Amino acid sequence: MRREKAHRAARASGSLASLRRRLVFAGQLLFTLAVASFLVVPAFLSILAGVTANYFVGIRSGVTLQWVVQVLTLYGDTIMRSLVIALATLAATLLVGVPAAYALYRRGGRLSRLIEEVITLPLAIPGLAIALALLLTYGGIPEFRRSWLFILVGHVVFTLPFMVRSVIAVLAAIDVKLLDESAASLGASAWRRFRDVIVPNAQPGILAGALMVVTLSLGEFNLTWMLHTPLTKTLPVGLADSYASMRLEIASAYTLVFFVMIVPLLVAMQWIAGRGRPNGERR
Repeated sequence: MRREKAHRAARASGSLASLRRRLVFAGQLLFTLAVASFLVVPAFLSILAGVTANYFVGIRSGVTLQWVVQVLTLYGDTIMRSLVIALATLAATLLVGVPAAYALYRRGGRLSRLIEEVITLPLAIPGLAIALALLLTYGGIPEFRRSWLFILVGHVVFTLPFMVRSVIAVLAAIDVKLLDESAASLGASAWRRFRDVIVPNAQPGILAGALMVVTLSLGEFNLTWMLHTPLTKTLPVGLADSYASMRLEIASAYTLVFFVMIVPLLVAMQWIAGRGRPNGERR
């Protein structure tokens, strides 16, 4: 009798625990869906407006791609310029950030930490302040000021900390010193050790940094808005101009073009990052 009561109590306790887990899961799921809806619904409505013949009438006015065509006609140069600047920013941060991260981590000490803090300082400074500093320093060079290279410098300054921090975080998880000394004992030069040993092991951090650099460069507005000229507008600046001076449908179509550009890029870079991880780390 006592055993039967104990079994019943255990089953009841297990049922209550299972019910509690289900309720907790349901609550978490509802909360996640609510947050996702809060973030996704406005973007979806904006995209829908970009393919609606008349936004004020609604979707019943018909679906059209004429606004997308107008965006590509009016702002096609800003889209291409944004892609060029983003890729150039990525190349610059890779060439500068990866060796800098390795050198800072390998050397260590107070001086390295100080240099790292200086590199990451732009994260704590508003983009407008960085742009103003660049204007005061290099704005007096007319050809440079009117070139998209001026915006590129600002993007590199702004995104370099993300590359450096991502690579340092990965290097901190592996025994860099042991790998370096092992390769050196086999006769590898400093450049070959960096190229064939350090870079492959730091690949997850490099890919994560590259993802942040490209997406931040494509979407950066504050710094770019202050550095651009009428001939060097980028996609976010053109998007702001379209919202200020064009029909709402054209501005929304511009948003649609931005999503069409950025979402496949994010998916592709996440896929590349997933392939770069060891099999045990893939989800």
